[in-house]
Amino acid sequence: MMRIYHASVALDEVRWAFAAGLIDGIVATPAVIAAQLPNADPRELVQELSSAVPLPIIASVRAVNRDELYKGARELSRLAEQVIVAVPLVEDALPAIKRLSAEGVRVAVTLVHNAAQAALAAKAGAACVTIAVDAAAHVGDDPTLAIAESRVIFDRFGLECDIIAAGPSSTRAFIDAMAAGADGAVVTTDVLKALLQHPLTDRGFDRFLGEISRRPKPRRPR
Repeated sequence: MMRIYHASVALDEVRWAFAAGLIDGIVATPAVIAAQLPNADPRELVQELSSAVPLPIIASVRAVNRDELYKGARELSRLAEQVIVAVPLVEDALPAIKRLSAEGVRVAVTLVHNAAQAALAAKAGAACVTIAVDAAAHVGDDPTLAIAESRVIFDRFGLECDIIAAGPSSTRAFIDAMAAGADGAVVTTDVLKALLQHPLTDRGFDRFLGEISRRPKPRRPR
């Protein structure tokens, strides 16, 4: 099943997207929190979100050292049952990912930019890898290549790990990522709303309103 993760910690946006059935999870990473609620306590925010909607929440460990990564991830996982801990793919993180996975903590590995990194993260036990398609596009790389190659490797070796396209900035980028083999995407509210639209949407809606306004009303039998 395709999964859409909402890069928002604004409760009104999250509730709207959840009520519309558009999202399968929330991303509450430092960048998202800093952009929307810079003064919020990240832990309190995760707890508030978990009470507001019954969805997985990807929250980041604020550490890069192996022991601190493990400790921080365990603490985050205790905040709410639906927490998925985001861990950056650095060398020290791999033992922590393996240990956390063995203990039943779901880990989303970030800073993945190619299929080799994705494969190592999956082998260590990651529940999902997030490939930053927006970052790849900014440096002139093909953002779908890492997704497509990761998909081939995961399928060939039976690696049970989702591939998540992080940050497609347009409908076209979202479609390309899904077509390349991503299991899901991380999108902002603006992109999520853009996915609902098409240049012909408004034109077709206006035509529909015109047609129903001209349709004669049925007469009630006397």
